[in-house]
Amino acid sequence: MNHSKTTRRVALVTGASSGIGEATALQLIAAGFTVYGTSRRGAAGAHRAFPLLALDVTNDASVQAAIAELVRREGRIDLLVNNAGIGITGAAEESSIEQVRALFETNFHGVVRVTNAVLPLMRKQRSGRILNVGSGLGLIPSPFSAYYSATKHALEGYSESLDHEVRGFGIRIAVIEPGATRTSFESSTAAADQPLPAYDTLRANYLAAYERAMAEADTPESVAETIVKAALNTSPLLRYPSGKSARQAAFARRFLPRSLFDKSLHKMFGMA
Repeated sequence: MNHSKTTRRVALVTGASSGIGEATALQLIAAGFTVYGTSRRGAAGAHRAFPLLALDVTNDASVQAAIAELVRREGRIDLLVNNAGIGITGAAEESSIEQVRALFETNFHGVVRVTNAVLPLMRKQRSGRILNVGSGLGLIPSPFSAYYSATKHALEGYSESLDHEVRGFGIRIAVIEPGATRTSFESSTAAADQPLPAYDTLRANYLAAYERAMAEADTPESVAETIVKAALNTSPLLRYPSGKSARQAAFARRFLPRSLFDKSLHKMFGMA
């Protein structure tokens, strides 16, 4: 980001009440940003190191009101971190279309909604950076995460296209791609709403493998470090894999033959 030393850099982090969002907000403060976080209900009067605005990414009026309040207070937005998200665990066949639609409404349409609310100000400023928190699953889907992976695939394509469109306004877009991370995300992850007995054994194997992976998962703070790096990089990359598991998976997908990669994935999740 190209700013003079006297310009205050203002950052907005969605989904900042805990986990990656909260860790990112705190590290951005340490890096010199004035930070505002968001959660669906906000936290008026709560004891935090940063204000937490009420913002529901699935609601147009809520998004517009939160952005308007931030602009009223600060007059500018230099960095947007789109972090709010939810998940579904289950076989693709086990989710209703209503459940899938709700997932996309938060994980993809929510990002679009907040980004579109911020872009006019960034274009006027002729500067800004937008970091979309994706997932390693956006490049390398796992079984029993079809729809979550699909939302993150969508985020990859959207972010790359948008980066081309707004670069001439001094705005850059990047995707952060965490691997397994120890957060409270599980509390925002729903089971598929139409479970089928045919998948019971495979699903149980997947969940056991997931628990093993989480025992060695990265911390929210390590992902936040990647986000801050992407925020401060004067020549930003489009994609930032974050954590050992994400980097290893990306390497394996790129260099292993498809048959070997599939075999290792099936073995990992007990599907062999």
